[in-house]
Amino acid sequence: MHLKKFIDTYRIVIGSCVLISIVYFLSRIINLTDLPIFTDEAIYIRWAQIGSYDAAWRFISLTDGKQPLFVWFMMATVRMFDDPLFAGRIVSVGAGFCTMVGMWFLGWQLFKNYRIGLFASLLYLISPFSLMYDRMALMDSLVAMFSVWSLSGAVILVKTLRLDVAILLGMCLGGAVLTKTSGFLNLYLLPVTGVLFSLKEKPLARRFFRWIGLAMVAVILSQIYYSILRLSPWFHMIGIKDTTFVWTIPETIPRPFRFLIGNLNGELDWLITYLTLPIVMLITFSLASIRSSTREKILLFLWFFIPLIGLAIFGKVLYPRFVLFMSMPLLVLAAWSLDWILSRIKSTSVKIAVIVCFLIYPLYVDSKILFSIVTAPIPQSDLGQYVNDWPSGWGIREVVEVLKKEAHDGQIVVFTEGNFGLLPAGIEIYLVGNHNIHIVGLWPPPATYTEEMVQAVKTLPTFYISNQFEYPPQEWNVEEVVAYPKGNHPRRTLRLYRLHAVGSDLP
Repeated sequence: MHLKKFIDTYRIVIGSCVLISIVYFLSRIINLTDLPIFTDEAIYIRWAQIGSYDAAWRFISLTDGKQPLFVWFMMATVRMFDDPLFAGRIVSVGAGFCTMVGMWFLGWQLFKNYRIGLFASLLYLISPFSLMYDRMALMDSLVAMFSVWSLSGAVILVKTLRLDVAILLGMCLGGAVLTKTSGFLNLYLLPVTGVLFSLKEKPLARRFFRWIGLAMVAVILSQIYYSILRLSPWFHMIGIKDTTFVWTIPETIPRPFRFLIGNLNGELDWLITYLTLPIVMLITFSLASIRSSTREKILLFLWFFIPLIGLAIFGKVLYPRFVLFMSMPLLVLAAWSLDWILSRIKSTSVKIAVIVCFLIYPLYVDSKILFSIVTAPIPQSDLGQYVNDWPSGWGIREVVEVLKKEAHDGQIVVFTEGNFGLLPAGIEIYLVGNHNIHIVGLWPPPATYTEEMVQAVKTLPTFYISNQFEYPPQEWNVEEVVAYPKGNHPRRTLRLYRLHAVGSDLP
């Protein structure tokens, strides 16, 4: 009886949640592997394959200074699905769904309005930013998930001051730092939730110190989880790798703002492009109406702005995906605006028209991402990485099929232009268990055949895959087998060559 009453009362909410969930999985899974594999995806998937079959390599990602949680999840999925690229990307699909649920929960908890929660989930669903990265085997979707749930947990903690909430928050924070170094920002931002601390409830001092104590419990728990990584002899590699992407404090102090403007311009350009102007308008309207739900909006804005400025100051190498998790609070602000506008419109048809006006362009960008990534209006830096330049894996699957046919009746040797990254990992992930194909990475390509190459061409069919350089060195004796252009780039092509002995005639 109680269940029936609950369903009758909230049937619209339940129906909306079910519909959004169905559309989410359809939008994330359709054509999931059509976007060619990206360099970092190839590396992570290969790590997952190695770690899933050899327990001694469960911390393999630390060899390159990367936290392992995302790779650990993939260690399970690569055993579940035959297609390694699908297996890698499905982890981000799952993480994105948890993020979407977290957006609903965050909007509801902050504003005590289930409609804002639903709109936040809807905006996450149609956001080109989330769509792009929920469909890639990269860590950033998982980082966004833990960021949203860490913020939700921190909000509940400051309102309830409960130990069980602190423990759950510690788990979210621990997951964040085990995924990527940027997850530590969730710890640093915990004091910001103090803007929600009630100054009316008594005793004030006791409640305040209880909140500080519980927050410390959450932080300590997160560091206990993180200390698992100290079991690996490669733990120190995290600090070394971080210096590739961020300036250290001693490096920054002499001129702390030398990169601020340039980095900030890039970050804002990526945000506006991925969030799209209609959603940016909703975000701006929400902040302009700061007198309503003031503390909640300040919290959401600071949870976005502080990491943004921090990355602009300390960022050495920046990519749009680094900004993904920061954009999540902005979608909640946009959801508040959408709810505010619709709540003042009585006509259902006008409400639908307003929703369409705000969502039509993001949906257009989504359609391009799903069905025509080459023409998608996403940031140029991402088009370069994922579609048009050397890190993009156009032709990898096709070359693998050619190699499988060549190795059907006997062994072959394949040399690759690169010994870490898209080559050879992008080839290796599809050839697990195939003992007829021996892969050797080369970097940089030698001007003349190495001794290993000389011996290989004498005894076995030998191939070479080029990816960055337009052609192999002139002293080589090669025959082009197949070539696959990368997106719209006129001079970026993945090529497979057959190698012949120097001085011999080509067939």
